[in-house]
Amino acid sequence: MRREEAIVLIGFMGAGKTSVGRELARLTEWPLFDTDDMIAANFGSSVAQVFETRGEEEFREAESRVLTRMPTRRAIVATGGGIVMRAENVSLLKRLGTVVYLEARESTLFERVSSEETRPLLKTDDPRATLSRLLAQRAPLYQAAADFTVHTNELRAPEVAEAIIQHVG
Repeated sequence: MRREEAIVLIGFMGAGKTSVGRELARLTEWPLFDTDDMIAANFGSSVAQVFETRGEEEFREAESRVLTRMPTRRAIVATGGGIVMRAENVSLLKRLGTVVYLEARESTLFERVSSEETRPLLKTDDPRATLSRLLAQRAPLYQAAADFTVHTNELRAPEVAEAIIQHVG
């Protein structure tokens, strides 16, 4: 790749940020920084445990801190699904480089995450309704933050990564 700035992946849980991030890192030979993994490492526990023991607000503050330490050159950054909930985070994401929204239909997202026990925001009496509400709240924020969008419904991670590389050149 000729570009030097970071490629930043945003999108809802289940959109493929982590798997596409790994594939982009493999293809570009750039380091991958996953904000959820970095936060978990900072707290010495899983993201689900951080939500449970410290709460969402402290997790969101940790996201903001992690973003300030991200490299802005030759890196792949996979973010957590709620990172766009804070305007300051969106500003930080845009400074890092090209922001790519990995978008998928609600039904696809629910299918991908419904069997996972690691999604703290979906531990509700009605996970489908919760997902629908969160997606409706966040989708406009993803769209506003993104430089471009890749629809991931019918694509595997390598295909999404190739589409991103073709777009950013």
